[in-house]
This record gives sequence, structure tokens and C-alpha cells, in this order.
Amino acid sequence: MAAPGVGLITATAMSASIGDFARFPSGRHFASALGLTPREHSSGGTRRLGRITKRGDTYLRTLLIHGARSALLAAHTARKRGQPLDRTQQWALALAERKGHNKAAVALANKTARRLWAAEHHGASFDAEHVSRRDAQAG
Repeated sequence: MAAPGVGLITATAMSASIGDFARFPSGRHFASALGLTPREHSSGGTRRLGRITKRGDTYLRTLLIHGARSALLAAHTARKRGQPLDRTQQWALALAERKGHNKAAVALANKTARRLWAAEHHGASFDAEHVSRRDAQAG
């Protein structure tokens, strides 16, 4: 529940619906299982990404998207008031200006799902300011 846009209802629905997060090898697989990834229509060297796949648990996907809408609105309000924004809020607002509010909300829901998977996978609490770093040896 420490993630922006994730409250009691979303957290309990996620734990009841997903169960063991270990069955997903990565955050991308987790977001894909929720239907938060774009559909791909590619041919040859051309890669086209379309709407989200809408596979998986409809209720959980809806909760994550509505939570992301709320987080996006809170970021917009904070910017209007001159309050400091974290990196995710800045990213979401910039994306909303480029692509529109709805696409930014779905992208934020995707990012939130992947970050929740990572926090659960690494056994850490959710950190909004976390920056993932590649191992120096894994160049």
C-alpha cells in the first residue's frame, strides 16, 4: 500500500488474485499477465504497438488503472501548487503531456505493477525513489 495509487482494496485484491509472485519470472511477465502491456502487430522490420492486451484479471487491472489515474491527478495538483515531485510523478506528467491522460494512466499502472513485483521479488518495501542499477560486472 506504500505505492502511489495502491490502496487497501487494490492491495488485498492483488494478494488474493495473484497469490505467489514467484510464479512470474519478471515484472514484465507480471504486467503482461494483468493485461497492461501493448498488443504487438509487427511484420518484418516494422514494429507496431497497439492498445493494451486486456488479458488476465479484469478487476485487478481496473483497480491499478484507476489508482494510476488518481496518482496522476495528485501529481498534477502537486505541480500546480508548486510542491516537489518525485521522479515517477515527473515522468507521468511529461508522458501525459505528450501522449494524453489516459495513455499515461495505463503506462503508470504498468510501471506500478512492475515495481510492485520487483519489491515483492526482492523482499523489500516499496520505495518511490528507488533507482535500479545494473551490476558493474554485467556490462
